[in-house]
Amino acid sequence: MSTRPWIVDDDLWALIEPLLPPWPERSPGPRPVPDRLCLQGILFVLYNDIAWQLLPLELGFGSGQTCWRRLDRWQEAGVFDRLHQVLLAELNAVGELDWSRACVDGPHPREKGGADTGPSPVDRRKTGSKHHLICDGRGTPLKVITTAANVNDITQTLNLVDGIPPVAGRPGRPRRRPEAVLGDKAYDSKAVRLELRRRRILPVISLKGAPNIKGLGKLRYVVEQTFALLHQFKRLAIRWERRLELHDALVSLGCSLICWRRLKKFGSRICAAVLGVTAHDRVGV
Repeated sequence: MSTRPWIVDDDLWALIEPLLPPWPERSPGPRPVPDRLCLQGILFVLYNDIAWQLLPLELGFGSGQTCWRRLDRWQEAGVFDRLHQVLLAELNAVGELDWSRACVDGPHPREKGGADTGPSPVDRRKTGSKHHLICDGRGTPLKVITTAANVNDITQTLNLVDGIPPVAGRPGRPRRRPEAVLGDKAYDSKAVRLELRRRRILPVISLKGAPNIKGLGKLRYVVEQTFALLHQFKRLAIRWERRLELHDALVSLGCSLICWRRLKKFGSRICAAVLGVTAHDRVGV
């Protein structure tokens, strides 16, 4: 990772810029701070978990209030969800999404306050929120839902599955359904199993009171790995945004950045393979 990961490179900006709502040609007031700089200010807060008002002006990203307002504006326009969907399509197009299975889990982050909070059952009933995540077989985040900390994991299983956006990138209709859903005993429910089968999805969920399914942990580790990646964005590890929609916008942005890293990693592998073949040909000559 770069020492300044909040700097937006040209390739990523080429994907984001078309999604941003345009400014009026004759907007009143001073000239707005460029969108690219504001995005970098938002990323600085996302990575470093500082208060918006403490965003250093010397960085040139505008004030924290300006970046916060731009975040709000883009959230209302659905920019971050669409960016996540675009990057999922790019990964799908190069065969980097594993639809053979999806994994669900729901550890909870600490939280200051705001909508969708409730007493945590594992932290002396302090109010908090919880992230519920579904990822593909390789750990790519497909959907994240934020709820109060006292919401049962099982209640969000179908919401996660149904919340997977239609992912294009391959011939035919966009895909939304994995072949199987893997979950631990917290997701054990006859009703959920039935609904998954109705959606033509195989439930692979351990039964309460019975030994875990052999080898399930080795397949499900990717969801814990994805949570670790998501909570490396310090602003997501502890929820400070009182407005749920703004917190979810940052979550979608974090998911998009994880997808972008995987896409760049794939591109690096392709380049390395091409250079390897070229070097082999030169040796042959």
